[in-house]
Amino acid sequence: MPNSKSAAKNLRKSIKRRTKNVKMKNNLYDLIKKGRKAIEAKDAKAKDLIAKILVAIDKAAQKGVIKKNTRDRYKSRLQKKFNQTFKKA
Repeated sequence: MPNSKSAAKNLRKSIKRRTKNVKMKNNLYDLIKKGRKAIEAKDAKAKDLIAKILVAIDKAAQKGVIKKNTRDRYKSRLQKKFNQTFKKA
């Protein structure tokens, strides 16, 4: 229980921020899962989906939801998997 007005306001703010961050993180993870499944299924729409996922990963890192190294790792692994699956022979 907060003891002052400012502590109460900070509690309200932190609750709002947490819900927004958790929602953004969950959406990001769902997108990544869909992208991986599309790549494994060799779906034709995988390229467009990967582009959307990369933008979402960048936005999450920009907002501070995920760290920059985590962003780079996710992007690298996703792109690597995509390139291996759809490489030109």
